[in-house]
Amino acid sequence: MIRTIVHNRVIQRIAQAVLTLFGVAVFIFIMLRAIPGDQITAGLGTEAAALTPAQRADLESYYGIDKPLFTQFFSWLGNVFTGNLGYSARAQDSVAHLTAHALPITAELAVLAIVLGLLIGVPLGMLSASKPDSARDGLGQFVGLAGLSIPAFLLATLLLSLLASSVGFNPNGEVFATLLDDPLLNLQQMLLPALVLGFGIAAPIMRTTRTAVLEVRSLDFIRTARAKGVGARRLQVRHVLGNALVPIVTMTGLQLGYLLGGAVVVEQIFSIPGIGRQVLLGIQQKEYALVQSTVLVIALAFVLVNLATDLLYRAIDPRVRA
Repeated sequence: MIRTIVHNRVIQRIAQAVLTLFGVAVFIFIMLRAIPGDQITAGLGTEAAALTPAQRADLESYYGIDKPLFTQFFSWLGNVFTGNLGYSARAQDSVAHLTAHALPITAELAVLAIVLGLLIGVPLGMLSASKPDSARDGLGQFVGLAGLSIPAFLLATLLLSLLASSVGFNPNGEVFATLLDDPLLNLQQMLLPALVLGFGIAAPIMRTTRTAVLEVRSLDFIRTARAKGVGARRLQVRHVLGNALVPIVTMTGLQLGYLLGGAVVVEQIFSIPGIGRQVLLGIQQKEYALVQSTVLVIALAFVLVNLATDLLYRAIDPRVRA
């Protein structure tokens, strides 16, 4: 009986993932074609107006945009299933190779930002919940509101300009170094963008932590543990935080999925060749295959993060396993 339920649950999740990815594919395909212009006008600019009908027809055939939209969509989707994500005329490289280079960079940035967000948000949320409606609670709420209100591009520009002008710290002015090429320079280049993203992520994590901790602290077993003389630190960490982890993990998983989609603005400001910047350049050049395939990879990453979050529920909460 239990095996059947688990089997059905797995099938249901796979079906939901497939439908989600198909919906994303349809949506991005339609939205790209709704943007004025095409690869020809993006590549030639005003010179595209001087093309003869025959020249334009040849270019449309070269880019594969001369076929009906229905044919274009399923031709691209069929290639994706065979591992062919397309080709970037701008970069003179395959989309699969470009994505394989950009995705680990964005993943590293996302993990660093999540770590910083947790280090800021969770302690601040617990501090606020320890004494509601007090000065410390007001401070935590203020920091959370600031994290939600300050735009990432503004904070990024401010930090970059301030540190570059005052102490001459601007490692992002150099050619980007991967973690394998130069770990020290890579971490220096990732520090500011991770801090900008981590500050924004810390706000919802802090608010979620505060709400969850306040809810758990009001439960009967916490009062019982306090009456039995359980130490304050052990009570806070093991009993309160341990039982408040599920909503915190949920929020963290959502934020990680968002970051794997590419923090486009932050990557652009700090010149980080991540997946978000790749999509942005693809949209500017109207490279349909590049944008469509990259967005599909991002959607797949988001689905996998959600699945990992569900599995993590089972590890931290016995009620889910039951």
